[in-house]
Amino acid sequence: MTADEPKHASQPGVAVRPGLLADADFDDLVHEVLIRMHGVLDAQVRWRLLLDAVVTMAADLSLDRLLSRIVEIAGDLAGAQYAALGVLDAGPERRLRTFVTHGLSPATVSEIGDLPTGHGLLGLLIDHPEPVRLHDIAQHPASYGFPANHPPMRSFLGVPVRIRDRVFGNLYLTEKVGGGDFTEQDEEIVVALAAAAGVAIENARLAEDATRRERWLAATAEFTALLSGSTSGHDPLELVADRAREVAEADVAWVVTGTSVESLRVRVMSGAVASPAALDSLDLEQSLASRVVQSGLPVSVEDLASDPRAIDVSAALGLPALGPAMVVPLRSQSGIEGALALAWTPDHIARFREVDPAMPANFAEQAALVLQVTRGRDDRERLAVLEDRDRIGRDLHDLVIQRLFAIGLGLQSTSRLVDHEEATSRLDAAVDDLDATIKDIRRSIFALGAVGDTADIQAEVTRLVDRAAGTLKFRPSLTFEGPVRTLVTEVVAPDLLAVLAEALSNAARHAEAKLVEVVLSAGAEGVTLTVSDNGRGIPGEIVESGLSNMRERAERLGGRCEVTSSGEQGTTVRWSVPSH
Repeated sequence: MTADEPKHASQPGVAVRPGLLADADFDDLVHEVLIRMHGVLDAQVRWRLLLDAVVTMAADLSLDRLLSRIVEIAGDLAGAQYAALGVLDAGPERRLRTFVTHGLSPATVSEIGDLPTGHGLLGLLIDHPEPVRLHDIAQHPASYGFPANHPPMRSFLGVPVRIRDRVFGNLYLTEKVGGGDFTEQDEEIVVALAAAAGVAIENARLAEDATRRERWLAATAEFTALLSGSTSGHDPLELVADRAREVAEADVAWVVTGTSVESLRVRVMSGAVASPAALDSLDLEQSLASRVVQSGLPVSVEDLASDPRAIDVSAALGLPALGPAMVVPLRSQSGIEGALALAWTPDHIARFREVDPAMPANFAEQAALVLQVTRGRDDRERLAVLEDRDRIGRDLHDLVIQRLFAIGLGLQSTSRLVDHEEATSRLDAAVDDLDATIKDIRRSIFALGAVGDTADIQAEVTRLVDRAAGTLKFRPSLTFEGPVRTLVTEVVAPDLLAVLAEALSNAARHAEAKLVEVVLSAGAEGVTLTVSDNGRGIPGEIVESGLSNMRERAERLGGRCEVTSSGEQGTTVRWSVPSH
């Protein structure tokens, strides 16, 4: 047969073209009819398989399993040796974030290395989501080539998967079984599969979204029930941070408290280790938490390091790099009391985009209400203890001390009637012991005014002043003005006690004073600690290491520290901060 002669229809694998049917013999016609009958039967089988696949896909609400099932079905229906589904990222860059494959062994996937992110021919389908059929991938201008250890691939069929008017991803099919090209019929059936897959994926995503909402609601209910009971051994703020981080699948969470920009402070952090001193050193004046507290609205950013509204928490605290973050207000009936922050590493940005800001915002509001109730309950318990101890103190004063005082007076009267010197001496000693006992009871009555030494600022200040008497050789005078126990909060107390200890230490070591006065006052204008002595003043050449620390502590809390000193009038340290 010459090059100009047509190939005979009876040759294996060759169908008679319609234009040649009139010239074909009977055997050729029968052969052509059989080929077309097999094609029709094959198409019917494949459409029946597609219907079965749609039913099975609709029954699976697990998104991961569904994606794997779609890829497997697409490969079977189109007769492709390899199949894949590339899921697009929700961000503006629209690159691949997930690549599900079928036909590649785990060993081959491992040898190939990193899966594609959406360049070359795959990127063309992302930018122009229309079906594409190719005889040879390598011949297309957009082909990027294959990485090392990638199996050879020639024929190609790509079809977008849409959810309503949005492209969820693309189906990629390669290497038609038998070595031919993908047909128009293959394209039609895969397009139909992609349409059904879009509906199934949307249902699966709605189901997962409902599951996430249920987890937030369950966390809120669990948190409320836990804090409504006993919280002994648990910091409520730590519970807030831990539970929110767990439900949101965030990498780090932290809670900021404060009602004004100046008073903001990071109280707890979950998912990362940071010292309390490092957390206190964070300047939150220009931060997302500051914006949330001022506006009362949630704020989200794609990258903490590059967003001008945020502070780079990871860099400030030496933590692994954090990317996207979400900050929601802690809102209670009395107003906004702080903020809850959630952050993810850049690799987990997809988790960030799956979180509906309304859910952590609702959780934070409920948490703030429960925290407020918990504080009220703790205040009531504290008041009950104080009332009970006040009753004990009154009983000791009105009954025990008065009875001991009467006994002492009786003994003193008796001693005047006794002429025996040794008996008189013993009676006087007994009276002295009774006086000492009365003083001890009075100190105990004063101590009963505190719920606990660690929780009462007046007890702590008194202890420091009493301890200073050992080095000064006299006890400094101590005065409390205003509702000190109420207005000196746990935010201010550590710094105030540190400043008092430093001021008393300076007076004992350097001032050579004969008189030291300590005044702690609290009121609407803030908290003020004044320590003054009549010593020799501060030399001009002294290095102000301790005084510098006092000023830094005041400035960090939004206050100031003033030191006045002269040889004639001694030294006065006045340390004042706002009420937090």
